[in-house]
Amino acid sequence: MRNDSFRNYVLDQLTPLAVTARAMFGGHGLYHRGEFFAILHGGRLYFRTDTASRAAYVERGMQPFRPNARQTLTTYYEVPPEVLEDGSELLAWARTALATGAEKRRK
Repeated sequence: MRNDSFRNYVLDQLTPLAVTARAMFGGHGLYHRGEFFAILHGGRLYFRTDTASRAAYVERGMQPFRPNARQTLTTYYEVPPEVLEDGSELLAWARTALATGAEKRRK
């Protein structure tokens, strides 16, 4: 039986956003109202970024999602541990990740 405690923790923290998880990449994709905005993989959480929001991740030394040695998804960056530990901060970062998708759709 798999240990889904990290997934459950993240979903619990994001309860106000009504986030759902679907298995993918050997981990889970996170969705809000059907919109894919985050990845849970290997005990780490990655949020979708854009040019503006990515700076906050890079400044904290966070890396993009690498599902394997040959592939890197540079629009998804690992959420810093201190953000994961602060529920209100995590919600703010999640909302920013969702906004990047809304902005992309407007263009």
